[in-house]
Amino acid sequence: MQPRNLPMGVVDLAAVKAAGEAKQKAEQARAQQAAQGGAAPGSVRLVLDVGEADFQQEVLQRSTEVPVVIDFWAEWCEPCKQLSPILERLTREYAGRIVLAKIDVEANQALFQQFGVQGIPAVFAVVAGQPVPLFQGAAPEAQVRQVFDQLIQAAEQQFGIVGLTVDPDAIAEGAEETEQPPGPYDAALSAAHQALDAGDLAGAEQAYRNVLTDDPNNAEAKLGLAQTQLLGRVQGLDAQQVRKAAADGPTDVPAQLAAADLDLVGGHVDDAFGRLVDLVKRTFGDDREAARVRLLELFEVIGADDLRVVAARSALARVLF
Repeated sequence: MQPRNLPMGVVDLAAVKAAGEAKQKAEQARAQQAAQGGAAPGSVRLVLDVGEADFQQEVLQRSTEVPVVIDFWAEWCEPCKQLSPILERLTREYAGRIVLAKIDVEANQALFQQFGVQGIPAVFAVVAGQPVPLFQGAAPEAQVRQVFDQLIQAAEQQFGIVGLTVDPDAIAEGAEETEQPPGPYDAALSAAHQALDAGDLAGAEQAYRNVLTDDPNNAEAKLGLAQTQLLGRVQGLDAQQVRKAAADGPTDVPAQLAAADLDLVGGHVDDAFGRLVDLVKRTFGDDREAARVRLLELFEVIGADDLRVVAARSALARVLF
């Protein structure tokens, strides 16, 4: 199956000017760690609550020996509550190849602004002191895992950073103390994710729908269904032909809908939203309704709390009313 990158940023560290210096620092850090006999089992905290006071030490300095993933979150953010447990679970599973820094945006506005965060949840990484945008909005576990794998590979290839020496058994024992009991739909959601990984879009869609039948407000299932449907729509599309048809026909609804899907999959969220808002403005009747519904579907992919969704909703309201 093709990677489900959607609105996620591409992990590209090759252009970072400090690569050579960072790699040297990483090698020195690993040599020092090896001389000290590696990290003692259970002595390394992999999930950290970080603020402005300790950001330099816990994130920037630590990033010279291990990629540090940053989870920007807030207590009021419902998608954050879906994403954060996935990030924490995978961080422990990766056993020292990454570290997770959790930053409460309400208490750390300076860091929030410094990273240019547009909405939460937002996930960044810092590698060798260099910030790397990863993705914004909630995402299923399989998609997060894919991004983590890309990050780890890029950190090692570009900077020689291979992570910490940690005893996986000690991490698992420590995680059991805070692990939450399984939710009523965890098995169904896991089956949906597995189907998605296997390329079975129909199976994944049905599994997500099964969850939503019992729990219509399940955020993870709504997100998974919206992303699965988007992937199904763009499969087999010829991007060049679609974009030419959209350029030639500003009111060609099928062409504009397909182009908006491609925009979103390519990470051009504002372009996708703007295209559909314009289409709603230019059309009437069933055509307008089709454009409006597709825009609402794409909102589900990104998440209601995302500032780009908020802005696009306002633009849609101005057009409709």
